[in-house]
Amino acid sequence: MAKRPIKTTTGRTTRKTAPATKPETKQALVLGLLRRQDGASIAEIIQAADWQSHSVRGFFAGALKKRLKIEVISDKGEDGIRRYYVAPLKS
Repeated sequence: MAKRPIKTTTGRTTRKTAPATKPETKQALVLGLLRRQDGASIAEIIQAADWQSHSVRGFFAGALKKRLKIEVISDKGEDGIRRYYVAPLKS
């Protein structure tokens, strides 16, 4: 199906285009990392979101715990790296 030109009030014709898709937010990106089976380390989140370490910890405390009421759980694995993940959502 061809796009039809649309007349504007100024007399110019324009073409209808598809609405722009919303870019993925850093919050959604980090939540995706935290929802993985093995979670994510601070270093992985820093690399993916291009944040500093204090910004990641602030995101955990402010956006996730206080604003969204999502519990963040941390666990230090056998390799000595602390990994963070979100608790399963309660229904």
